[in-house]
Amino acid sequence: MGSTHPDWQFDDRFLEMRSRWFTLIGEHWHDHQGTPLEYWRVERAHSVVIIPIQAGQFLLPPAQFRPGVKHATLDFPGGRLLEGVPADEVAVRILGRELGVKEGAIAQLTPINPNGWIVNSSFSNQQLFGFVAHLTPDVPIPESQIGSTYTVNHQGVQNLLTDLLCLQCRALLLDWWLQTTSTSS
Repeated sequence: MGSTHPDWQFDDRFLEMRSRWFTLIGEHWHDHQGTPLEYWRVERAHSVVIIPIQAGQFLLPPAQFRPGVKHATLDFPGGRLLEGVPADEVAVRILGRELGVKEGAIAQLTPINPNGWIVNSSFSNQQLFGFVAHLTPDVPIPESQIGSTYTVNHQGVQNLLTDLLCLQCRALLLDWWLQTTSTSS
């Protein structure tokens, strides 16, 4: 079960519902003050999100309909990290699936957060692994797979942040931008 807080006591698991996307878990706990708690959490595969850059432009696939928010959203390419598969391998597959990028077109794939970030520690075990992929400038990307482009500069990042609703995408973009601009200063 992993490490627990020494003052918290696990009582029982009263629900475990599995699907191919996640496991919903309901548990009873007593907190450090002895208060009984009904705790709900989700276990799910970790996420990989990639910021693709080619010839000074961020490349984003076409917006996709998201049932959770009931409209299409603009997102960086992303997907699930399957157990036992390295995150960088998954990133290459995702770029191929979402943008039609061939492996040879990736000049550099750099992790933004090599150890991953916990997406929501109060509700889930899910981690986010982010990469920036610099694509070779001379390899064409199929136009049908490009939804939007933004210039890689301060104004372009501002414009992209206005259009990105996904918190994971925004966090990776901001962290990468801060890393990039702090090393160039």
